Amino acid sequence: MKPLSPQEWTRIVRPGGRVFIGGGASVPFALVESFLSAADSYKDVEIVHIYGLGDSPWIDPKYDGIIRTNSFFLTRRLREAVERGQADYTPCPLSEIASLFRRGPLPLDVALIQVSPPDADGYCSLGVSVDVVRSAADHARTVVAQINSKMPKTCGDSKISVRKIAHYIECSADLPEAEAAETDERHIRIGRYAAQLIEDGATIQLGLGNTPQAVARALKKHRHLGIHSGLFNDALMELVKCGAADGSMKSFHPGKIIASHIVGSRKLYKFVDRNEAFEMRPSEWVYDPVRIARNNRMTSINGAREIDLTGQVVRDSSGHRFYGGIGALQDFVRGAGRSKGGRPIIVLTSTCDEGIHSRIVADLQAGSGVSTGRGDVHYVVTEFGVAALHGRSIRERVARLVEIAHPTHREKLLAGARTRGWLPKFFTMPPAVTAITGGNVESAWIKFHKKRFLLRPLFPSDMWKIQEFFYTHDEETVRLRYGYQRNRMTGESAYKLAAVDQRRDLAFGLFEEAHEQEELRAIGRYYLDPGGKSAEVAFVVHEDSRKLGMAGFLLGKLAQIARTRGITHFWASVLPENRAMKNLFLAVGGRNVSDDGGEEEIHVPLEGILRLRPQFLKRKRIVGDE
Repeated sequence: MKPLSPQEWTRIVRPGGRVFIGGGASVPFALVESFLSAADSYKDVEIVHIYGLGDSPWIDPKYDGIIRTNSFFLTRRLREAVERGQADYTPCPLSEIASLFRRGPLPLDVALIQVSPPDADGYCSLGVSVDVVRSAADHARTVVAQINSKMPKTCGDSKISVRKIAHYIECSADLPEAEAAETDERHIRIGRYAAQLIEDGATIQLGLGNTPQAVARALKKHRHLGIHSGLFNDALMELVKCGAADGSMKSFHPGKIIASHIVGSRKLYKFVDRNEAFEMRPSEWVYDPVRIARNNRMTSINGAREIDLTGQVVRDSSGHRFYGGIGALQDFVRGAGRSKGGRPIIVLTSTCDEGIHSRIVADLQAGSGVSTGRGDVHYVVTEFGVAALHGRSIRERVARLVEIAHPTHREKLLAGARTRGWLPKFFTMPPAVTAITGGNVESAWIKFHKKRFLLRPLFPSDMWKIQEFFYTHDEETVRLRYGYQRNRMTGESAYKLAAVDQRRDLAFGLFEEAHEQEELRAIGRYYLDPGGKSAEVAFVVHEDSRKLGMAGFLLGKLAQIARTRGITHFWASVLPENRAMKNLFLAVGGRNVSDDGGEEEIHVPLEGILRLRPQFLKRKRIVGDE
């Protein structure tokens, strides 16, 4: 390793050569400045790089015809360079980029990297960017380094021997900082919904973008989370600092934070310096789907630009225009999907930032590239809820995705689905549902005797769950619930029970997670009477979930919302032999108003229910009801 003389660039960079420049927070700007100072002597040089903080001076139009850029990730300026013909975009998952340097088609002549000063044993640290820099440094013909005393020394596979470095310059400079993500109420709601999908003890990955970061902020009350993520940023650092992420339940490299690059604030760079909790690894290691899958309950959280009604995800383009890159999406979606209890989650706002165009579409724009196929997608989350897609038919996928689209676009999406025969003709979309928890979120986890159940309104797509639920009932349950012996629940009948105008009537379900799906365990509903002051109330509880207090809990929740709507009392028609339901109503102040020898009509004042509601919630903890 010897100091670099500016005159040596003409010898280091050959005509037609390919030069790699480190990215992330490790772009060696002083080295790049020196490299560009000799640009007049270069001939047809190609620069290869990934995402980098700060400017990209090598794409200045004055270098057109001398230097051409080939990037795996496009910033706004790089996209403009691509569109004017001065740069190229290469779509590639991060797990595979290293192999392009190792065995082609992108062999490297020169690698420009940034490192820490060498230690006593002659090793520098690659610091905050091991990612594809490791492969570039290992396989480039010549390595030129900027030695920066302010580069953090990170642990793991981040060391590089000074013997690998042919030339160097010394320049002490603060690492560039990433701007704090701008979030609004939409992102906060998305974070709360996504957090309900993530269990304590899960291992998480976070992609680029403000929406994934909002999810991380919603996890601060979780416990024993692990981290296996290409990107480590301030949002993940805060989870570590607050105790939510300690890695103690990780099945793969327990106790260690696995990452390949670190991008964020100066506070973050100080946090990772010599921090032995970190294990920095190259991209081909961190992003390998097989390794990712070795983390039990691996949960990937990534954004998207657009998704169609069948579940195809677009990440790096909008029509024929390219944006960003594929990045971690494919690798972590597949790795998390293969993990035991894993959950790949796609998060996106329902509309673009201008609020005009829906991100959930019936047809992808012509030219849009599918980054993740419909078969790999498990969960999609918008500010309007969660759509579970894995293993679901096209009909179910369409219904669920329409439900979490922006309300102003739902009818258009339904029309597009109907023209393709994807939905039954009777399927429509009732108005948006009512928030039933704090934080303006329509769902929450509830604990009954140490088992948790998801409380949420019924949606039209629950018609299939209601059918399944009906066929689990024994004859006595059917007779007590419906007042007669019913032996069939058609799809259209189930739809009428699920598609509730929640502004007028109300219908809630309690769902248990089993075998990666929600199974309906109880329903509580009311139907508003014409006068608007009373409503008929009804319940049905799965035989396996009785005596847990579900009916009483649902009655309290229904009463809480009914009171805000001006309702004064509920009433119900109850068969005499349905003692459990009759006793519940009587316990909260209900009274018989008629008995024709068949069904008894019982009136229940809301004040009695609400006075005793804390009893219904006893021994039950609302999870995620912030």
